Amino acid sequence: MLRVRIISTKVGSRSVQIVRYADGKRYIIKHIGTGNTDEELSSLKQVALTHIEELTRQSSLFPDVKSSGDIMMLNQCEYRGFYYTFLYEVLRTLQARLGYTGVADDMLNDLTIMRILEPASKLRSIELMESYFGICHRRQRYYESARRWLELKEAVEKQTINFAREQYNFNFSLLFYDVTTLYFETFESDELRKMGFSKDNKSQQPQILIALMVNHDGFPIAYEVFPGNTFEGHTMIPVIESLIKKHQVQHFTVVADAAMISTANVSALQQAQIHYIVGARLGNLSAVLFKEMDRCLKREDGNIIRLKTDNGYLICSFSKQRYKKDKYEMDRQIDKAKSLIGQPSKTSKIKFLKTEEAKTTLNEELIEKTKKLLGIKGYYTDIEESVANSTAIIERYHDLYKIEQAFRVSKNDLKTRPIFHFKEEPIKLHLLICFMALAISKHIELKGGTSIRAFLTDCKKVTDARLFNKITKKEFRMRTPIPENLQRTINSFDRPH
Repeated sequence: MLRVRIISTKVGSRSVQIVRYADGKRYIIKHIGTGNTDEELSSLKQVALTHIEELTRQSSLFPDVKSSGDIMMLNQCEYRGFYYTFLYEVLRTLQARLGYTGVADDMLNDLTIMRILEPASKLRSIELMESYFGICHRRQRYYESARRWLELKEAVEKQTINFAREQYNFNFSLLFYDVTTLYFETFESDELRKMGFSKDNKSQQPQILIALMVNHDGFPIAYEVFPGNTFEGHTMIPVIESLIKKHQVQHFTVVADAAMISTANVSALQQAQIHYIVGARLGNLSAVLFKEMDRCLKREDGNIIRLKTDNGYLICSFSKQRYKKDKYEMDRQIDKAKSLIGQPSKTSKIKFLKTEEAKTTLNEELIEKTKKLLGIKGYYTDIEESVANSTAIIERYHDLYKIEQAFRVSKNDLKTRPIFHFKEEPIKLHLLICFMALAISKHIELKGGTSIRAFLTDCKKVTDARLFNKITKKEFRMRTPIPENLQRTINSFDRPH
C-alpha cells in the first residue's frame, strides 16, 4: 500500500515522499519535493497522489479531492521547446472543410501544410514537421506513396469545386482564365520542360506552362500543366471544353487577357456556345476597324463605344488616367529611339525606329497610330448589350487581376518556383500540393481579410510549451492564450461569402 508521507526538515521546510510499509518496515518509493509554504506543500501532495494513481492504476477513493493532472511544480520540470500545434490544428481543420482529408492521406495533407508554413523540398518538409509539430513521417513512405498521390488530381479538384459552390456560390457561369510559366533550376530540357517565353525572365532555362482557373473572388477552381514551349493561346479551348464536359456545365462565361484571343479561339468558343470576355490588342485592328474606332470614340473620360466585328463586339473605353500613363511611356520610348539613331547595333528591338535601305529613322506612322490609342483600352465579347451593358463587361474584365493575385501568392508565398524536380511525376505532384495549398491560402485571405503571411505570423504567436515532469516522467504542454482578434479571424472562415 502506497502512502504520502510528510516530514519536517532541519531547516524548517517540509518534504513530501511516497512510501510503502511492509513487514513493519518503511520503504521510500519516491521523493516528490520540499515546500516552504502551505500552498507548495498542497501542490506537492497532489503530485504525489497522482503518481500513486499512475503506479497502482487505481482511482482515488476520494473523488472530491482535486486531481493533480494539471498541477506542476516548475522547478521539477524541464523545458523542451515548443510546437506550433495551434497553427497545425487550424490548417488541418480547413483541410477537412475543403474535403482534402477525405481524399488524401495524412502525409500528403501535412506536406500541404508545410508548403503553406515554410516552403521547402519534400524531404526537408518531413524534417520540419517533426520540429514544428512533433509529427513523424518516414521518408520511405513518401517514395512509396508519391505515385499514388498523382491519381488524386481529379478528386482534389472536385472537392475544391464543391467547396467553392458551398462557400462562394460558384456555378461555372463566370470563370477567369490565365497562364503563367514556372522555370527549373537546370538547363536541360525534356518532353515536359521546354524552352519558351518566360514570364519570370528565365528564357535561358526550361519551363512548364500552368493554366489556372479561378472564380469571381479569385478562389482557385482547377489547373492544367503544359510543356514550356506551348503557345498560351492554344491552351484555353481544350482546358475549358474539358472542364465543361467533366462537370456537365450548361452556362459558361470565360474571362481572359488579350493573349488568348484569336480568330480560331473565337470560332471555337462560339461553336461550343461559350461566352467570353477577353482583352483586345487594338494595335492589331484592321485599318477599317481602327479608323471607325478612332472616329466614334470621343476622348473624354469614361466614354465607351461598342462596335460589331468578326470577333464579336469590340468595346473601347477612354480614361484620362490611362492617357497620362500611356503618353508618359510613349514619350519615354520616343526619346530613347531618338538617342539611338545612328547606332545600328542597338536599334533592333527599339519600338519607334525603322530601318530602310540601311538607314535608321523614326517610325512616324507608328508614332501617329500610337498617339490615337493613348488612353484607350479594348475588350472583345459575344454578350449582347441587353444581357450585360458595356460598363458591366469592362468591370468583369478588370476582375482578372484576381487571378494575377493568385499567381503571386503561388509564386511568392508558396514558392511554387523555381522547381528543383527533374522528372514528370514529381513535378506534377509538386503542383498538386501547391494547388491544395493555394486553395487553403486564398480561403484564409478572402474570409479573414488578411494576407496568408500575416495570418501565419499571428498563429505562430500561439505556441504549446513542452514541459517534461521529471517526477512522473511525462511531457505536458501549456498553450499561450489565443488573441481575440485571431479567434475572430478564424471564426470568419465559416461565414458564407
